[in-house]
Amino acid sequence: MSYRVAMDIGGTFTDVVCYDERNGAVTASKAPTTPGDLAEGVFAALGRVVDDPAGISFFVHGTTQGLNALLERKGARVLLLASLGGRDVYQIARGNRDRMFDLRYRKPVPLVPRQDVMEAGGRLDYRGEELVPLDEEAVRAAARRAREEGFDAVAVSLLFSYANPAHELRAGEILREELGDDVLVVLSHEVAREWREYERTSSAVLEAYTGPVVRRYLARIERRFAERGLAVPVHVMQSSGGLVNASYAMRRPLQTLLSGPVGGTMGGVAATRLLRRGPGVIETGRDNAICIDMGGTSFDVSLVVNGRPDVSAEARIEGYPVLMPIVNLHTIGAGGGSIAYAEAGALRVGPESAGAVPGPACYGRGGTRATVTDANVVLGRVDPAWFAGGLMTLDVEAAGTAIATLADELDLDPLLLAEGICDVANAKMAQAIRTLTVEHGIEPREFALVAFGGAGPMHAAFIARELGISEVVVPRFPGAFSAWGMLEADVRRDLTHPYFRSQDVLDGPDMSRNFVTLEEEALAALSAQGVPEERRRVEHAVDMRYEGQDYTLTIPLRDAAEPAEPGFLEAIAARYAEAHTSRYGHATPEAPVEFVMLRSTGFGSFPRTVAASPEVPEEQAEHVRDVIFDGAVHSTPVLRRSSLDGELAGPAIVVEETATTVIPPGCVATVDPNGFLIMKVDQ
Repeated sequence: MSYRVAMDIGGTFTDVVCYDERNGAVTASKAPTTPGDLAEGVFAALGRVVDDPAGISFFVHGTTQGLNALLERKGARVLLLASLGGRDVYQIARGNRDRMFDLRYRKPVPLVPRQDVMEAGGRLDYRGEELVPLDEEAVRAAARRAREEGFDAVAVSLLFSYANPAHELRAGEILREELGDDVLVVLSHEVAREWREYERTSSAVLEAYTGPVVRRYLARIERRFAERGLAVPVHVMQSSGGLVNASYAMRRPLQTLLSGPVGGTMGGVAATRLLRRGPGVIETGRDNAICIDMGGTSFDVSLVVNGRPDVSAEARIEGYPVLMPIVNLHTIGAGGGSIAYAEAGALRVGPESAGAVPGPACYGRGGTRATVTDANVVLGRVDPAWFAGGLMTLDVEAAGTAIATLADELDLDPLLLAEGICDVANAKMAQAIRTLTVEHGIEPREFALVAFGGAGPMHAAFIARELGISEVVVPRFPGAFSAWGMLEADVRRDLTHPYFRSQDVLDGPDMSRNFVTLEEEALAALSAQGVPEERRRVEHAVDMRYEGQDYTLTIPLRDAAEPAEPGFLEAIAARYAEAHTSRYGHATPEAPVEFVMLRSTGFGSFPRTVAASPEVPEEQAEHVRDVIFDGAVHSTPVLRRSSLDGELAGPAIVVEETATTVIPPGCVATVDPNGFLIMKVDQ
């Protein structure tokens, strides 16, 4: 057994990457996704990279099953059980407006209507001490209703369960006793053992809403593996950038919500590691990377900071808050299929997309509206005869007609309009990057731009110019880069423990003992995931704030013993002030601090992918075509990526099976020992 395989299951294609541990060979391919039965697409893709599936020693994949169910509002029917008097916590939500000046702003419609919320008596105080026993008959009444009315899941969110989960645990026992395995039971403290009732309730509801879909899918994949005699455990990418096996993912399905897109971020982490280890091709930002994934419909942005993924302890997905570690991703509707149109005499691009069917006009599938891909075809920046590695021949005339039709409407020259469409799309994508960087006090010029996805390398140099970024990295197999990133990720388990203390009453040794307990739990969880002892490690952090503040910052610790050391309070307060200055631009060192939450994260590493040295370049398979840059025609070579060697000065077009890379005039690209294409961008 020598093959390590990763898959990214998208809406149109299932991308697969295979690493042969015997010789270091890495191969990538794709197969059409089969929406009716995703397992069929999985095995079709496996057949393209592995001769004998019995040779697979490791399998990991990313899935958007849960996310798609949420986006399309096709999740489970959920019954919510709340504390007596707390029925409207989920409905009221928060009073703040996400968009202050949007007169049409509306809160997201709750996933559970008010008539599907039931109450159960019983009460704990804020310390977790019981004031009123749980009303078990009310819980059984909820179970009867769930069974009689055909609910798919029951979410339980009781007051102060983060401090003491006893009432929720007993409610869960009753519900599972009454309902069996037919109905998913979700307990809020198991999803997020954190304070804030609405956010914890929302997290529990999201898991209940998406969980049945994810569980059915994972069970089907495992069953198909077993039917084919494959004993390899199935792993799944989490939203935090870590891996878990399928059995754990079925118990905690919410963790897989952003499973697919996060693979690209972990690929960016691996890329920065390889670049640091290399001969120093990248001169700046070797530990910092902006990862951009541009496909046909969307544009995803994420960050690698100091060699680590940018992870938050909470996020909002489709307007719903969720309390769990999650890679910060910002997504906009900008891709190769984004439609250009006229509005009030001005040019607009996206977010509407032509999708896979009919797709851009150049696909020849009946599309007639101009898209970003059509604009690139008209500008000559795509090789129509070798698009997607020759799998598709583009209709240049249809693209020209679509662009010309819109140009007539705007009274513009078609070539000028085509370049304008690309410029507008590039500006939108640059602004999406600023949302994660400049708006958070981060300077993009201190980062390298790692570009992947089918269209990312085509626009990367232009986006870099918009932001003043000097280096662009195009990894091998950019169209399957998210799958490759999954091979480089660690198993990850996140544990939390509420710990409300002011600095005046802080007991450092007590905090340390709590961290030791969390560390033991994390190590045990990694052991249950099959991680060898020598490959396990645990990292600790504490959520802090100034007295009077509501929200916190997460401050890392050296180890579990640090809080018991002399001078800990002064040292951690100074670190908090530094983090506060970095995040908000100021700090108040003389103000007292509070501690809110203890966090411990267990990591289990697998052997890294050590790719064989790139093969000796082929003989140049080159031809020259006219390409438009800045309104001027340039005779531009079109090269196969496998033929590249040494330095390549722009303008040039580099084509491969999964993507096209555009090197504009003034830019210079080289191939590093890892096979990455490193582009120096002139400003």
